[in-house]
Amino acid sequence: MRQTEIFAGSSHPDLAHLICEKLGTQEAAVNLKRFSNHESSVELGVSVREKDVYIVQSGSNSVNDHIMELMILIHACRIASAQKITAVLPYFPYSKQSKKKKRGPITAKLIANMLSVAGVDHVITMDLHASQMQGFFHKPVDNLFAEPSVAKWIMEHIPDYQDAVVVAKNAGGAKRVTSLADRLHVDFALIHAESSSRIHICSQHTEDFDSTLNSRGDVNSDDDDNLTDVEEETVNAVPVNPPFPEETSKPRMTLVGDVKNKLVLLMDDMVDASHSFLNAAHFLKTQCQAKAVYIVAVHGVLSGNALENIQQCPDVDRLIITNSYPLDEERRRAASKLSIVDISHVFSEAIRRNHNGESISYLFQHAI
Repeated sequence: MRQTEIFAGSSHPDLAHLICEKLGTQEAAVNLKRFSNHESSVELGVSVREKDVYIVQSGSNSVNDHIMELMILIHACRIASAQKITAVLPYFPYSKQSKKKKRGPITAKLIANMLSVAGVDHVITMDLHASQMQGFFHKPVDNLFAEPSVAKWIMEHIPDYQDAVVVAKNAGGAKRVTSLADRLHVDFALIHAESSSRIHICSQHTEDFDSTLNSRGDVNSDDDDNLTDVEEETVNAVPVNPPFPEETSKPRMTLVGDVKNKLVLLMDDMVDASHSFLNAAHFLKTQCQAKAVYIVAVHGVLSGNALENIQQCPDVDRLIITNSYPLDEERRRAASKLSIVDISHVFSEAIRRNHNGESISYLFQHAI
């Protein structure tokens, strides 16, 4: 059987180390540096001739630098005669730009094309933001799921989880929410918010928020990509220190389901800006009388002050994410509400099965 080498990019070295640790191997030597003009440089420290190569590189806050570093790493392994090159991308960069909007590009497809041109043979990733992204690639893609690991963590660490309700903050997350609810054998619910609603927005920013909504004809779509766009553009409108301001109009959020005196698991595939999560949590606590609200997400992007906003919000009792996305150690220590689910074992098992030619479908439904 061919030998294996696992290279760690500079985006998420901690996760790469955990993956190698669980595989009982060492990270392959590689010299990663940047020149004074900010160009990335890669020099392999081992021979990869006729070997299976795995490159672990997740999306990060320095996404463009790390994408370029990944492409150069793949190309270096290709011209060094590697037999097979697999890119392991726990969080796929630019995944929120997976469909055409007005005159914009489909950037996620561009990244997929770049990987193919660089010389990748296989891609392993987790919880793609949109399922159609698997069709962007000309090479095989294994889209793993964090749900089994997250569900296992919930059952082991939340004693009253059987009294919980899994809630989607918009229609785009309904499928994901029902899947977790079925696994936990609990109820689910859905929040519907009309596009013209201005509730829970800081009063001095409501005019800007309304103009943002009115400038987008697709904001009321069931696809959560559109809602994320508005959320990102209004991240600075969220007050860092609640309580929230008085509502500026009649509430237009509607809950389909019942969460009264229940533990709410407010779920989405990622938590980037905190705006929509805080609005939903406030609505669930104050108007729906939820007992507690736990935010659950696979990818903890947490841009800007999102983590700090969640930490200071009295309507959120806990934030549960995986370690698919790198998070600064200092921010982690300062966030007492933060819980991180380790998914390195999922990737290590996927790499082992891939190398041995075994099926990985078992990982889609079972926690390791």
